[in-house]
Amino acid sequence: MTAATERTAKTTDAATGDLAAARRVLRIEADALTLLSRSLGAEFEAAVDLLKDTSGRSILTGMGKSGHVARKIAATLASTGTPAIFVHPGEASHGDLGMLAPDDTVVGLSNSGETPELGDIVAYTRRFGLGLIGLTSKADSTLAQEADVALVLPTVAEACPMGLAPTTSTTLMLALGDALAVALLERRGFTADDFQVLHPGGRLGKELLRVREIMHDGDAMPLVAIGTPTSAAIVEMTAKRFGCVGVVDAGGRLTGIFTDGDLARAIAPELLDQPVDRIMTREPKTIRPRSLAAEALGLMNSCKITALFAVEDGAPVGILHMHDCLRAGVA
Repeated sequence: MTAATERTAKTTDAATGDLAAARRVLRIEADALTLLSRSLGAEFEAAVDLLKDTSGRSILTGMGKSGHVARKIAATLASTGTPAIFVHPGEASHGDLGMLAPDDTVVGLSNSGETPELGDIVAYTRRFGLGLIGLTSKADSTLAQEADVALVLPTVAEACPMGLAPTTSTTLMLALGDALAVALLERRGFTADDFQVLHPGGRLGKELLRVREIMHDGDAMPLVAIGTPTSAAIVEMTAKRFGCVGVVDAGGRLTGIFTDGDLARAIAPELLDQPVDRIMTREPKTIRPRSLAAEALGLMNSCKITALFAVEDGAPVGILHMHDCLRAGVA
């Protein structure tokens, strides 16, 4: 066997071993998650009750890998309607206990339940009557025994072949944090509108943007009444620069739309003196102001139009141009 062939064989064997290790880890953790799901019961509901009834904030804390998981859980709770922050237990012992308020509930994460750095926070909650939820793998640990609610993880093997590196245990903590956040979200009736308020930036914010947030309303809308001469409708359309003008009846309801395309198709010497409603497009495409801007953009693309009136109870309340969606980052 040549050196090159030998190297290729070793690389192939290593890749095969890597895939086997990855699949073993994922299988172990998937099995553990199934076990966790089956183990949930009254204590989980009690934890949700305690967090929902908390008038202050949820304080997440933990050391090491548990601390990293706690930070993520705090972020997920905060972004789904449950005010939450992370407090480092080491810093808490040196002044950050002052970040805890009387109406807060502490969620402490420790696989062993005996993390020394958590001691001062646990003692503080017991002294001043703060709620305490413990996430741990040991039901007989100090954290579990002191907690108002103990969420005890099932006994599982770490995916690390030496059984030492926190792997399966942190996956369970992370998943349980997600479960708490979603249960609280549903309890609170947290909506997509609420989510958009807390996620104004980035892709999520753009996907949840509503028509009413970027439409033009009031005097910015190009509108004329039924019976208006086409010449006057053209002036209004040109002034407002949407490439169209809405035609409303005496009750203010949108009865049609006159576009630059209609003008091009109907051009004739006598056109300017005709009432615009004779050549307008009836039953135009419209959108609700509370609809997603992405839905409006999709409708404009599919219908090959560039503007939509936002309508409520038959009356136009705004107009949205395709360029408004693009400027807002909706795609």
